[in-house]
Amino acid sequence: MDVTSILETLNKSLSQRDKDYLRGLTESQKEKILKWLEESKNAKANILVTGATGCGKSSTINALFGMEKAVVGTGADPMTMDIDKYDLGNLVIWDSPGLGDSPEKDELHKKGIIQTLEEKDAQGNLLIDVVLVILDGSSRDMGTSYGLITDVIVPHLGKNPEKRLLVGINQADMAMKGKHWDDVNHKPDAELGVFLAEKERSVRQRIKEGCGLSIETLSYAAGYKEEGKPQEPSYNISKLLYYIVDLIPNNKRLAVVSQKNKNKKDRYTYDDGKKDYDIEINNKMVPDYIEDITTGAAIGAALGSVIPGVGTAVGGAIGGVCGLLKSIFW
Repeated sequence: MDVTSILETLNKSLSQRDKDYLRGLTESQKEKILKWLEESKNAKANILVTGATGCGKSSTINALFGMEKAVVGTGADPMTMDIDKYDLGNLVIWDSPGLGDSPEKDELHKKGIIQTLEEKDAQGNLLIDVVLVILDGSSRDMGTSYGLITDVIVPHLGKNPEKRLLVGINQADMAMKGKHWDDVNHKPDAELGVFLAEKERSVRQRIKEGCGLSIETLSYAAGYKEEGKPQEPSYNISKLLYYIVDLIPNNKRLAVVSQKNKNKKDRYTYDDGKKDYDIEINNKMVPDYIEDITTGAAIGAALGSVIPGVGTAVGGAIGGVCGLLKSIFW
């Protein structure tokens, strides 16, 4: 999609009321919006996904971002060569090997994770924006994962580690050996819901006791994926993405949201029903300092109309938004 097409799409998507609203902003407000969009244009987000063997890292990545991805690179250093890298335009996913196979392999993988966490970008900032640690909700033995969080990840997350770490408890459908799962609606019944809430509380408490941090946790089911066949429907994947976007720096959120799974039919329909997480994700695209000065409705309409259609071309999409806003502003 070229810039002209983007601008035509944007012009059609914005109502006259939205355009009038944007024209009424102060010069300072307009500058803030354009500055944020320009900063987002080339910003690259990096997410590290890790956990014990069998926790469902690959199926989670597929459910979140809607495609079976080919590995496009690995670390060059012996310690990081086993960490797969998926480059999706402005979003990079780092997929570390599962832990728990053997003490020898675990030590090597831990060193690779540490080295990745300590890597810096061209500006001298830590490269990894968010670490997603996945636990196996069907297992009672989570000692390996707790050790990974408290002994390996948290000590190497830099300042405010609680703002860069998220714990997902996968395989919620198997948490009670498959019992109390509603296969029709792809969600837990009341009894399993209580069980999962208690598991989340227990995980948070154990992490708090281990490293003194309050880390957000949530239960979900990525959906079983058999090679060559469609992935099974997921549960709470949209909520998981919402939590990830919430932790990602403001100017990098568009890079993540632009790659989200578009297949709502079987991936984003089923969640806990507490919020409409698709709407919440879109709201998170606009930084708080912009939401404070506008309702965000007009900006959201402009962004929402192009993000689904341009795929990885985040820079072009944002360029189109900037071009349209400038034409409205001035």
